[in-house]
Amino acid sequence: MTAADLAATHALSFTTPRPWSAVEFTDLLASPHIHLLGDPTAFLMVRTVLDETEILTLATHPDHRRKGHAQRLLDQLHENQTGRIFLEVAADNQPAKALYTHAGYRAEAHRKDYYRTPDGTKIDALIMVRDPVSD
Repeated sequence: MTAADLAATHALSFTTPRPWSAVEFTDLLASPHIHLLGDPTAFLMVRTVLDETEILTLATHPDHRRKGHAQRLLDQLHENQTGRIFLEVAADNQPAKALYTHAGYRAEAHRKDYYRTPDGTKIDALIMVRDPVSD
């Protein structure tokens, strides 16, 4: 999967926050802390440092939504989870919040006016976390 593939799917998936370019994906993929799961249909990009993982983006091509791709990617991420996972999500993104809640994430913090839509409207962000599962 190329940076151009990632950028194309991302552009179809997001307007807020703005989609990332192929150059931005190329730069991210060059980092030793970045991990990518998935394919051009749906992908998950995370940054792991020590025992903490941040979900940077989760994108599903619009033609492939509601088919379990995002849940499958989260399941793959969680299989080897040893530490805390966190993410930011737009407070008005109900489908994403439902997906993350179903996957065991909980809202932990709130960032007022964190995102801006293309027309300038401000949207809050929720920081959601998933702690390691205890045996």
